[in-house]
Amino acid sequence: MNKRHLSTDRAYRDAVRPQDGEVRFQVLVEQTDLLIVAEKDLQVEIASYVSQVRGEIKNWIMFHPEFAESLVPIEVPDSAPDLIRSMAKAAAVCGVGPMAAVAGAVAQAVGDRFVVDSPNILVENGGDTYLHSTRERVVALLAEPDSGAKVGLKLEADAFPVALCASSGTIGHSLSLGTGDLVAVRATDARLADAAATALCNLLNSEADIDRVLKHAQALAEFGLEGVFAQYDKKIAAWGELELVALD
Repeated sequence: MNKRHLSTDRAYRDAVRPQDGEVRFQVLVEQTDLLIVAEKDLQVEIASYVSQVRGEIKNWIMFHPEFAESLVPIEVPDSAPDLIRSMAKAAAVCGVGPMAAVAGAVAQAVGDRFVVDSPNILVENGGDTYLHSTRERVVALLAEPDSGAKVGLKLEADAFPVALCASSGTIGHSLSLGTGDLVAVRATDARLADAAATALCNLLNSEADIDRVLKHAQALAEFGLEGVFAQYDKKIAAWGELELVALD
């Protein structure tokens, strides 16, 4: 892995602007670092819940270390917790290891748990975002951290819940076998979107691979993938339910 952008300051979060009647706050539990936008400050409640979610994952890994180590799908029994089974299912569909879905799984777990307290809630977890919303949103797509996001994805008020998960061979610390700048995936299910973003970015090693990425994304549509954005250097492409808009 030879990534150009490994900063941990998450400066891209500065561009996240709550709308009227909303607040933003951070939830940090061990290695889990969430940015939340909600209708009220739920920091304490969400931190407690994240601790429970992390505990469930860590407990499973303690007795099944292959769940954390495998880069390919693995089977889990029906007796496994719902969160573990959902990660394994998404990984199996996309041909990656189950931990490729962990950020999306945590984001969705938080969003679904607290939507009853805040019908408008955005959960961002290391570039993977899960949203419930009653209003239109624009989510930035960040391929060049040094220059800031230039393109955003417009989401209509009737589109939610929506997951937007990203993987990159040049940004961040997460493992990618590709060298592309960005693959961002839209789906209703954040576990699927997260695993798919990893799988598709693994395929992106040159501009010539972008068409292969889009074709593979289309093959995943039957499992719930709704759209994909891919960038390698100056070449970009998109497929599916993506309304791209220029950002100021």
